[in-house]
Amino acid sequence: MIEVQSTLVHEDLINEDFVCNLSKCKGICCVEGDSGAPLEQSEKAILEEIYPKIKHLLAPKGIEAIEEYGTSVLDLDGDLTTPCVDGNKECAYVTFENGITKCAIEKAYEEGIVDWKKPISCHLYPIRITQYPEFEVLNYDRWHICKDACSFGRELKVPVYKFLKDPLTRKYGAEWYAELEEVVSAES
Repeated sequence: MIEVQSTLVHEDLINEDFVCNLSKCKGICCVEGDSGAPLEQSEKAILEEIYPKIKHLLAPKGIEAIEEYGTSVLDLDGDLTTPCVDGNKECAYVTFENGITKCAIEKAYEEGIVDWKKPISCHLYPIRITQYPEFEVLNYDRWHICKDACSFGRELKVPVYKFLKDPLTRKYGAEWYAELEEVVSAES
C-alpha cells in the first residue's frame, strides 16, 4: 500500500493498466452487478435535486424505477446505491445510445443542464473505496467484464491511476494527486 495523505492506495492502481474500451464492452458495468452504483451520503441530496432536471433524458423504465423506489436506495447489504430497473438490471440512470450505455446524469452534465458529473463511484471505476473512521483504502476492482479495458490499457501502457486522474483529482484534490505521482516516481 502507498500512503497519500489520509488514504492508502493499493499498488495494483500503479502496476495494472486500464483504459475503458466502450466500443468493446458497450458500458456493461452500468448494467451488470447485484445492486446499483455505490453512493456517498452527500450524493443522495444531489440526486434528489437534479432528478427533475435530468428526467427527460432517462429511459421510461428508469423513470419508473426512480419513481417507485426513489432517487437512491439501500441495497441488501444496507449500502446506499442508485436504484436499478427491474430489481437488479441496469442502473435507473442509464440510457442507451447506439447500443452503448450512457449515464443520463453525465449526459446532462455535458449538456450544461447540471453541474455534477455523476456519482464518484462511477467516475472512479475500477477503483473501489473502503472507508474506515480515520482513512480510506483505494482498491482495484477486478471484474471479468473489463478484460477489454485491461488489454487496451496494456496496449496503451496507461496505469489505472493515470487513466483515473480526473476522478481522483475530483475526489481528493490536485495536491493529493500530485503527491501520489511524487510517491510513484520516487518508487520507480
